[in-house]
Amino acid sequence: MKHPTLLPVWFTPAMVADSASYSPSAAKPRPVVERWLALGLPIHLETPEPVDEATLGLAHDPDYVADVLAGRRANGFNNRSIEVARSLPFTTGAMLAAARSALQSRRAACAPCSGFHHARWDSPSGYCTFNGLAVTALALLRDGAARRVGILDCDYHYGDGTDAILERVPQAASIVHFTAGERYHSASQARALLAALPRELRRMADAGCDVVLYQAGADPHVDDPLGGLLTTAQLAERDRLVFVEARRLGLPVAWNLAGGYQRDADGSIEPVLQIHENTMRACIEAWAE
Repeated sequence: MKHPTLLPVWFTPAMVADSASYSPSAAKPRPVVERWLALGLPIHLETPEPVDEATLGLAHDPDYVADVLAGRRANGFNNRSIEVARSLPFTTGAMLAAARSALQSRRAACAPCSGFHHARWDSPSGYCTFNGLAVTALALLRDGAARRVGILDCDYHYGDGTDAILERVPQAASIVHFTAGERYHSASQARALLAALPRELRRMADAGCDVVLYQAGADPHVDDPLGGLLTTAQLAERDRLVFVEARRLGLPVAWNLAGGYQRDADGSIEPVLQIHENTMRACIEAWAE
């Protein structure tokens, strides 16, 4: 019988904010984590440190970073909320901490955060302010914690901000980026996407990636108002394929929540919480002893 090892979840209330936006991403970490704890899932909470401006500046213009954090420039939610600004270093800090944790344990770790892959060098976009995927990858390379990093982006939308940043930085050759939203958009492509994921992980392993940053977006769901690709069962299979293949290849995985915009009849994000619960269950099952 499998006895699950407690999976580290890098969370702090400091990463939670009310963005006054259509997107629930800035406030979502708290209910997601509370749900996992209430269900008794085998996780343990770790507190991430905020990243500093210099680390954010690895993937962003320093003036842009300073202006957003000071409320002088709009964030990805198209406002200048200081509450949101204060949460952002912790959001990216959680992703970086999860990646370092996964590298150290050679297993999986979670950063229950969103709002990364549309952010560009000097501008926000699509509810994304700082690109925590690019920042994390570049910080790991800077610190010598990894020689190569894989980004497996399974949000519904194209990670255009990540690609734009990688076009600017000299370390791009050390980052292997796959963004499902670049080519997979309809339910007729569901099987093709699922078949592609093990191949992409093998490509990252063959390229010598030391860790994979996995965006387990909830918005590819067929009922998501901004999605329309995978059923609930197919989303669960997506996660199972990623975690099982990563473990088989010996690739540590740090994963985050990414998008999800469904609401139930009462206006709650219960459908999104269910998807994130399924992802956590798939991770625990794949990495159980």
